[in-house]
Amino acid sequence: MTKYVTPLALAFGVIFLAGCSAHTHIVGSGAQEQVTVEERQWYVLWGLVPINEVKSEEMAGDAEDYVVDTELTFLDFVINIFTSIISVTSRTVTK
Repeated sequence: MTKYVTPLALAFGVIFLAGCSAHTHIVGSGAQEQVTVEERQWYVLWGLVPINEVKSEEMAGDAEDYVVDTELTFLDFVINIFTSIISVTSRTVTK
C-alpha cells in the first residue's frame, strides 16, 4: 500500500499545485518584441498582502502590445522555502 502513496502524492502535487502558480495576461496583440523585463513581487502572510507593487505598464515602457507572465519560478520556490517560515513569499513577474 505504501508503495502507491508516494507516486499518488507526487501526482497530486504536480496536477493541483502547478496550475495555480502561473498567470499570463496578453495586452493588445501580444508580444511584438523579444525584450524581457523581470521583477519580483513580494507578499506577506503567505501571499495575502503584497509588500511591493510591480506595475506591468511601467515594465512595458512605450510598448502597447505585450505579454505579462506572473509565475512561481524555481528560484521563487527556493527562496520561499526559507522565507515562508516568517510568512514572506515571492513570485516573478516577467514582461
